[in-house]
Amino acid sequence: MSKGPRIYLIHATPVAIEPIGTSFRENFPAAKIVNLLEDSLMTDLAEEGSLTPNMIERFVEIGRYCVKARADAILFTCSAFGPAVQECKRHVSIPVLKPNEAMYEQLVAKNCKAGLLATFQPSLPSMLTEIAAYAKERGTNVEVKPHLVEGALDALLANRADEHNRLIAEAAGKQADCDVLAFAQFSMAPARAQAAGRTKLPILTTPDSAVSKLKALLA
Repeated sequence: MSKGPRIYLIHATPVAIEPIGTSFRENFPAAKIVNLLEDSLMTDLAEEGSLTPNMIERFVEIGRYCVKARADAILFTCSAFGPAVQECKRHVSIPVLKPNEAMYEQLVAKNCKAGLLATFQPSLPSMLTEIAAYAKERGTNVEVKPHLVEGALDALLANRADEHNRLIAEAAGKQADCDVLAFAQFSMAPARAQAAGRTKLPILTTPDSAVSKLKALLA
């Protein structure tokens, strides 16, 4: 029996753990996943208003720790830290995935208008910059319409998952003039089924996209 790859999942919020775990169980069960939670990252980012050199260095140290712990790959699951994850990539020798890079690759595969739904506002500026960069590299024209789903994250953090999913589904149903919808946060993935009942647009989620890419890289 072959040994599955050891993948370290780095979380800045506990609400990301179950959605990505579910996706691994359904799509890449051979992987051996390890969860590391550092929830001060999200609160520090919210307080600082932007990534600081100290926060970026913390990501590099996390990456080095994972290498020492015999990780075969690292996946960061919070979408607000793209530049910090990029710096981590530069300092370790194993595959390191940004939370959304696999979804971005799918999103910019062809010209389209995309609705980007998010529940954590600080993640949006870096995501819009990154999507534009991916589209430019691919040579496609992707128009992104960002939308913050007010109150959804607060509901989830207060253990009101049904309300969280309902708010996202309602927002998905209101997105007009789009070709595809993308959910920015890992924690939004459980709302996909309910949202699919409100819109006929295809919906991309970060967990499924990330797991699919890791499986291709490591399986």
